[in-house]
Amino acid sequence: MIKDDVKLGKGAIVFQPDLVNLYGCEIGDETKIGAFVEIRKGVVIGKRCKIQAFAFIPEGVTVEDGVFIGPHVCFTNDLFPRAVNDDGSLQAATDWVTTPTLVKAGASIGANATILCGITIGRSALVGAGAVVTKDVPDFAIVGGNPAKVLGDARNRAKP
Repeated sequence: MIKDDVKLGKGAIVFQPDLVNLYGCEIGDETKIGAFVEIRKGVVIGKRCKIQAFAFIPEGVTVEDGVFIGPHVCFTNDLFPRAVNDDGSLQAATDWVTTPTLVKAGASIGANATILCGITIGRSALVGAGAVVTKDVPDFAIVGGNPAKVLGDARNRAKP
């Protein structure tokens, strides 16, 4: 479902609008969004991005232009998530602290990567499939593993 409060840019495509959960977010021009994606309030997605099926993008995430987010990518937004307070009472929205995350222009995040909050993924960086990103990723870095480590430079990759 795409709620009325979503700002959908010119030429943006949501391939299966009945199979997404978009609310309170802003989607840039010409961005493409696959099925079963959830993008929550306050998230800003840039222009010409591709967001693949089953991606989860919660409050606090900003994605700049030209970013690829692979299938099943999961962002987090709370460094200390809990269901209940110390006294056992259910936590309310005011008990959570949203920690922002930034994905810079041209970055690519591979399938099943997990992105912990409070980090920046650099310009044109490449996050490998299944990586668990726990700290900032430099511009143009290729990272992979758990925890993700720098494996190379995207500017040096082989050209087809």
